[in-house]
Amino acid sequence: MVKETGFYDTLGVNPTVTPDELKRAYRKLALKYHPDKNPTEGEKFKQISQAYEVLSDAKKRDLYDRGGEKAIKEGGTSGGASFTSPMDIFDLFFGGGGRMHRERRGKNVVHQLVVTLEELYNGATRKLAIQKNAVCDRCEGRGSRKGAAQMCMSCHGSGMQVRMHQLIPGMVQQVSTVCHSCQGQGQRVSHKDRCKTCGGRKIMRQKKILEVHIDKGMKDGQKIVFHGEGDQEPGLEPGDIIIVLDLREHSLFTRRGENLTMAIELQLVEALCGFQKPVQTLDNRTLLITSHPGELIKPGDTKCVMNEGMPLHRRPFEKGRLIINFTVVFPQANFLPEPKLKELERYLPVKLEEEQPESMDDDLYIYADLEDCDIQSRKRHGHQHYYMEEDDYATAGGVQCHTS
Repeated sequence: MVKETGFYDTLGVNPTVTPDELKRAYRKLALKYHPDKNPTEGEKFKQISQAYEVLSDAKKRDLYDRGGEKAIKEGGTSGGASFTSPMDIFDLFFGGGGRMHRERRGKNVVHQLVVTLEELYNGATRKLAIQKNAVCDRCEGRGSRKGAAQMCMSCHGSGMQVRMHQLIPGMVQQVSTVCHSCQGQGQRVSHKDRCKTCGGRKIMRQKKILEVHIDKGMKDGQKIVFHGEGDQEPGLEPGDIIIVLDLREHSLFTRRGENLTMAIELQLVEALCGFQKPVQTLDNRTLLITSHPGELIKPGDTKCVMNEGMPLHRRPFEKGRLIINFTVVFPQANFLPEPKLKELERYLPVKLEEEQPESMDDDLYIYADLEDCDIQSRKRHGHQHYYMEEDDYATAGGVQCHTS
């Protein structure tokens, strides 16, 4: 004798049910009342799963038979007992790889958002308008008036049809396919009973405005996730909307991790005698980049300004460095007359003394003047000349041998 039969009644079996019969009963009911098939029967699905969890375990079943549901909740001790998630039980029973397991959650939607370096530096809030699927409010995702849906007789409400395919005589293969009559819905609705708002589709297109908060120090390619804001479908948990930041190239600064890099071009006099260059920062401050007289800047030199780089993400009061790459522009040829050049030479470092030969007879030297040359251009001309010779060779018919 059992104290109560509530769990047995939920599964539609008697207390003498065998483990195999219990499995068959649970399978039939779980497929029928799964939220994918019947979104409004979530409580029923939960009761079926909890009943099976208890009765499929020999110790829990014995405890239930002797003390009922109260004994199960107390767990036989004062410590109590907790039930497993109904979906976890379903996945455990069906191996967790079934079609409904894969579809329990909707797909994620990915959007790319173009941002400026200023927005990543200062932080910003952007509004993004998106179109998404939402469950129809009028029919609550049923696609019809309540109670109008009828079980599909082709698949008996399972949404799947099982066909037997003979491989060789005596060997058959069982193949499961989506039911064509109900398109895997497990139920059918007549045309006159369909929801007038959604036309029986169960979902509607909806416009939604998302406020995207860009934190200081975020990076190119970083993701901002809006959980549960993806497309909705009846019986499915909505997916996420994922915003991917796409950094637009800046005219002055280039980001390198937590640092900013830029280039400054100096005239020769600035490189030798010092300079002051104003630089507008990404937050509209003005830095006066200064090199004092006597601090020589050579072509290709790299200098940095501490704490003027990018803010660190989630630590916006800490910043990287501003790295400056210098180039030096030399004056045009003949920018000074020769007497002035001799005067300038007095202020420049003394030339290194070169070893002179014993005799300075002009007849022993060939003076070579420097000229501008374009090496790449010379190479191109050389190749053209080569190919022209080949063409001429081909036109002439090549070398012919004559025999006597």
